[in-house]
Amino acid sequence: MREGLRGLTTRGRSFLAAAVAAAVSAGILGEKDLLRVAVLLAVLPLLAAAYVGRSRYKLACNRSLDPHRVPVGASSRVVLRLQNLSRLPTGTLLLEDRLPYALGSRPRVVLERLGAHQASSVAYTVRADVRGRYEVGPLVVRLTDPFGLCELSRAFPSIDHLTVIPQVTPLPSVRLPGEYAGSGDSRARSVAVHGEDDAATREYRMGDDLRRVHWKSTARTGELMVRREEQPWESRATVVLDTRAYGHRGDGPTASFEWAVSATASIAVHLRQAGYKLRLVTGAGADVDATEGGGDGLLLDQLAEVRLDQRTEVTELVQRVRQRADGGLIIGVFGSLSTAEAELLAGLRANGATCVGFLVNSSNWLNLPEKARAEAEQTHAAAALSLLRSGWRVIGVDHGTRLPAIWPQAGRGSQGFALRAVLADTVAGGVR
Repeated sequence: MREGLRGLTTRGRSFLAAAVAAAVSAGILGEKDLLRVAVLLAVLPLLAAAYVGRSRYKLACNRSLDPHRVPVGASSRVVLRLQNLSRLPTGTLLLEDRLPYALGSRPRVVLERLGAHQASSVAYTVRADVRGRYEVGPLVVRLTDPFGLCELSRAFPSIDHLTVIPQVTPLPSVRLPGEYAGSGDSRARSVAVHGEDDAATREYRMGDDLRRVHWKSTARTGELMVRREEQPWESRATVVLDTRAYGHRGDGPTASFEWAVSATASIAVHLRQAGYKLRLVTGAGADVDATEGGGDGLLLDQLAEVRLDQRTEVTELVQRVRQRADGGLIIGVFGSLSTAEAELLAGLRANGATCVGFLVNSSNWLNLPEKARAEAEQTHAAAALSLLRSGWRVIGVDHGTRLPAIWPQAGRGSQGFALRAVLADTVAGGVR
């Protein structure tokens, strides 16, 4: 009751003030009828406070998001189910779900009435144009009586999360260099090429299955020989995202870093769908192995929250990748690099790894003066040439470039040599 009185609206307080004024006037004038009016004016807000206060703790709420993971620019549907657990019907309910600014304004829905043990569902949609993991809730319910004399608020503590992942673009199928790597005593592919008679063998060991005995090799060597266990070739790839703050330009969804994040997500999903055993490394410290179960979701959730880092250096990125380097394919998406930073990336060529780099010319994302733009272009060309000399396959990225259009260059063996010649001329011209 005390909480109900604290929830009296302006209308309810006006009723009480009118009741006091009528009671005082009745006492002064000696009018009993006016006293009855005063009693009526006072009872109405008190009954409303008691009514609303009783139903305050008799509500249950459930929220669901469909889907809970959406790409940038897509919408998610939020369904709120409110149930009245009491035997008394509620008054008018105003529902307000708290949302962060990036998801839009707070939705407000009015429910006229919930009967005893009755449930009702309402829905609204949210949309975000910025990556991230956002909290949806808590839900605030305002309870009122039919006359609007009393209003109380209740906040449900439950919070759900909406993950806004980067945009994933389908990529054309391209045969990439260095895509096969593996381990084991032999390769099933070798047997398929050379035939059963050329299968790799080894000496018989205690416990080996006699059905694996290779009789031709046994007759040729005079010792019992068995076929080695064949293991299929394994496609391994490491996707590297550069998160250096000074390597990217622009703000918001149109920044060069957002292009890099979207490209990283598209490449990672494409390689996983192609059967690669994938690893994602970012300059922000993430090191994720995409397993078979929910691998895409794990990668995309990580990329949804990745941010630029002022302290990240290329040296740390190289060390992080090399901690578990085991050959295969390395695809990096880098911002603007200096020649010294490009030379540091040569260290990733160890262990026979094939390296493909998407080099973002982030100066294109800004309107620079002519002289400053020329200097930025020269630095970009010098860094690309340094990468090429160290054995990287380099693909330049300018503002407005679409990843599907340049993705086939990752599989062209000759493109690096052509680009090397062009960049050499560019650098030579700049030196003159």
